Amino acid sequence: MNNSNDTRSQMKISRRALRKSLLVALSGLALLSGQAPLAAKEAGRPANAQSQRPRNIIFVLVDDLRYDGMGFLQPRIRTPHIDRMAREGTYYPNAMVTSALCSPSRATILTGMTARNHGVVDNNHSTEAGLTFFPSYLQKAGYQTAFFGKWHMGDDTDAPRPGFDKWVSFRGQGAYFPTTGIPDAAKAAGAVNKLNVDGRAVPQKGYITDELTDYAVSWLENERDSRKPFFLYLSHKAVHSDPLPPPRYAHQYDNVTFPLPASAANTLENYKGKPRWVYDQRNTWHGIDFFYNSDMPMGEYLRYYYSTLSGVDDSLGRLFAYLKKHKLEKDTLVVFTSDNGYQIGEHGLIDKRNAYEASVKVPLLVWEPGTVPAGAVNKGQIRNLDFAPTFLDAAGIPPPPQFEGKSALGLWDGKVAEASWEPQDFVYEYYWEYNFPMTPGTFAIRRGDLKYIQYYGVYDTDELYDLAKDPDEMHNLVGDPAYLDAKIELRNALYAQLANRDGKHVIPYGKRQSIGSVRRNRTGTGAAPFPDEWLVGPDMPDRFDDILPDSPAKQKAHDAGRPLNPSIPLREDIKKNARGK
Repeated sequence: MNNSNDTRSQMKISRRALRKSLLVALSGLALLSGQAPLAAKEAGRPANAQSQRPRNIIFVLVDDLRYDGMGFLQPRIRTPHIDRMAREGTYYPNAMVTSALCSPSRATILTGMTARNHGVVDNNHSTEAGLTFFPSYLQKAGYQTAFFGKWHMGDDTDAPRPGFDKWVSFRGQGAYFPTTGIPDAAKAAGAVNKLNVDGRAVPQKGYITDELTDYAVSWLENERDSRKPFFLYLSHKAVHSDPLPPPRYAHQYDNVTFPLPASAANTLENYKGKPRWVYDQRNTWHGIDFFYNSDMPMGEYLRYYYSTLSGVDDSLGRLFAYLKKHKLEKDTLVVFTSDNGYQIGEHGLIDKRNAYEASVKVPLLVWEPGTVPAGAVNKGQIRNLDFAPTFLDAAGIPPPPQFEGKSALGLWDGKVAEASWEPQDFVYEYYWEYNFPMTPGTFAIRRGDLKYIQYYGVYDTDELYDLAKDPDEMHNLVGDPAYLDAKIELRNALYAQLANRDGKHVIPYGKRQSIGSVRRNRTGTGAAPFPDEWLVGPDMPDRFDDILPDSPAKQKAHDAGRPLNPSIPLREDIKKNARGK
């Protein structure tokens, strides 16, 4: 709902209604989920242990998981198998996505290209025409490839895509349980949600996280050619809203209180220097005060969110059990990450889409005993744009010319030291969606510790943060003279890098089909005032200066208390020119 713009899934929910839907789904559908997959039998022919490269690759993608939403970072959260990856592998705290939105991010992962070039710019009317997904290159090199889970890209079809030998998916967001989202009358008539299994419509039988893992493990055990290396892409629906945990974890966090960030509070200090749109969004579908137009507190929502993650953690444990059983642990690269981050109140915002850290940062864990350093924390910056070239590099395949990212394999296997890693600039792009008009078109660039953010088509300020000094992005330095040169440099670099493959700067937009989510809580917060420094009298002598490009000369003039381009009152100027003087 918050990640998808599929209007069919956008319910207007109250706290009572959402809580009721969660509890009903958990209790009423428990029988449909069957036995917990942890108790499932692991039968089938054994796979031969692979002692030589190219190695196997398992890529696990979750939906909407916060960068810090794991047990080894938050002791309130119980994720033993994810924590195992951190203990036996490497954690990357500076992993980011170039578009914090489901479809564009997934397209970037699969194509190795940015949204401005692959063309999947929103969740509405994107197309996959002309795109090549990186598993196709693995397939041609002899890999067995399989996709299980949420595709959510292109024409909202669940049909098998090129590059995969095995395919299990569903339309759009999918559903946590077989009858989730089905009207009561249709449910009574026996209707259930469907999966697409190798081109065939198959009824969903149980809880989606478990069922996808069942398919994945069955493929590993019984269907793949064990003489070939494999690439397994397990793309979970969890923990996307509305998060429904498996019945076994329904009450896991009933007595746990999850804290919210300090910047969630509605204070003058928290909004000092922030763009107006940030405050205006507070009382919207994606604001902490009225999120999803409900009155459920975020702290309560997080109990469902993290108990839903426990199903994913179980899934990861089953994959590890398979690798151990078949002695493939040292021959398989396992990567765990998310399609985007998730805000839980940072700056009064929830969800993602914007360029703030909690939106663009994602968890990233890499595991391969004997190859990937164990128990390490590597601060090297990695983007979702870098996954495709890294996976091909791991398989010994050169990258195709359309790839825009950089292989991080040397960083992952420890052959390149963190201090020697030279990442490309992190450039961010988000194109305005009519469905959720509260977030403006956003472009950003991070170079070193500095992040510059600008907005498209909105009457507002831009932003500049020194993340080394201000990791929570509370102090906007865009007007600080000490950062003038850096601001100008980053503005120029951002514009240059936002050009598409044809060298053009194009703002794509989709067809409007509704007014979008414009509702606000009648008794909630109002609109933000304009900044005081913007409020002036008529005919100021520097009235042209804000239009002129920022420069050291302009700053020097303002420091001296004079305009760069002095002007006279408009009436006087017109009369003077009318007389030809």
